[in-house]
Amino acid sequence: MLLRFGALMLRAGNTAARTREWMEVVGRKLGLDAISVSLTLDCITASARHGGASMTAMRELGRSGIDVARIDKLVQLAKSMQSGLAPRDIVARLADIESTPQRYSAALLAPAIGIASGGFAFLNGAGVPGIIAAAIGGGVGQWLRSWLSRRQLNQYGVAALCAIAASGSYLVTAALVAHTGLGFARHPAGFIASVLFLVPGFPLLAGLLDLLRHQIMAAVSRVAYGVMVLLAVAFGLSIVIEVAGVDLSPQPPLELAYALKLLLRAIASFVAACAFAMLFNSPVRTVVAAGLVAVVANELRLALYDGGMMLAPAAFFGAFTVGLATALADLRFGVPRIAIAVPPVIIMVPGLYAYEMIVFFNQGKMLDALQASASCGFIIGALAMGLAVARIFSPRASR
Repeated sequence: MLLRFGALMLRAGNTAARTREWMEVVGRKLGLDAISVSLTLDCITASARHGGASMTAMRELGRSGIDVARIDKLVQLAKSMQSGLAPRDIVARLADIESTPQRYSAALLAPAIGIASGGFAFLNGAGVPGIIAAAIGGGVGQWLRSWLSRRQLNQYGVAALCAIAASGSYLVTAALVAHTGLGFARHPAGFIASVLFLVPGFPLLAGLLDLLRHQIMAAVSRVAYGVMVLLAVAFGLSIVIEVAGVDLSPQPPLELAYALKLLLRAIASFVAACAFAMLFNSPVRTVVAAGLVAVVANELRLALYDGGMMLAPAAFFGAFTVGLATALADLRFGVPRIAIAVPPVIIMVPGLYAYEMIVFFNQGKMLDALQASASCGFIIGALAMGLAVARIFSPRASR
């Protein structure tokens, strides 16, 4: 039962550190004297001792995913579990949790991710034609991902195919928009924004948090999985870029009055974070909370950048704000920290630089690739440092 509890948590995307903590809570309520747990991305091993007897068992995790609602239900089960409760009763409750259907249908997620992709395009400086094309491309890509995932296909192949479908849909829509006279839509920021929903932010952030808690095996497994997904997406993008001859050279951002720009940024940040929270099957209150945190943190990051601060330190303060907000939500409302932290941080991940880095390396443009990789590395490092520093002010970390 204990292995099944931990496997369900890890398969739902929870960090290894928090999974270990809740397994120890459940073990104590079962009357076990001591528990030792080893966690990776594909298996879980536990040793338990009761009286003079000990036992070690291992369980494979199976196909993993992201389900914040399941994590929350498992946490509530561990909190409400009575000491001495029969394991068979707990197994029945775990079966009910595992069989709970997804909160949001594929028909709802596809337009939500499409709107989020349009928001990404605006945040990255694209104009109205690019925003429209990115929204359609992101929606098509998310619909295809849902359709392929239900057939249990290889996740890396799915990521590459969805990248081709999303970016290809962007280019087709851009051509149609150009014929309507609205303007030129093949802006590189919009092109990249159409596939930013494929960024594996949840596994990467979970791996980062596990590194901070010294869960090295699980952290390395998650980060390696995230990097492989990014490479698969970049492979799909490279095919479209070579076939269509896409120009990724920088273009001037959309010019707006600053007050209007702040308002539109807030709307885009809120919508994009809410869409990602829905993608992670978060409850409605968590979806709204993630959107509000994204508005505050991303507006702060962009305002600092507008004021002359470099992107990396601005990203640090944005991630620091996210870390403080998630710590307060965890302490006050018991909401899983990672559930609120991931959507706002994904908005700040430099997906444009990451994909430019891989594409430019593939094209042999070494100087451009090195410049993009340096920018990407500094910003990701700043995001990690911001979350890490925020943990210092957490009451849990203080204890």
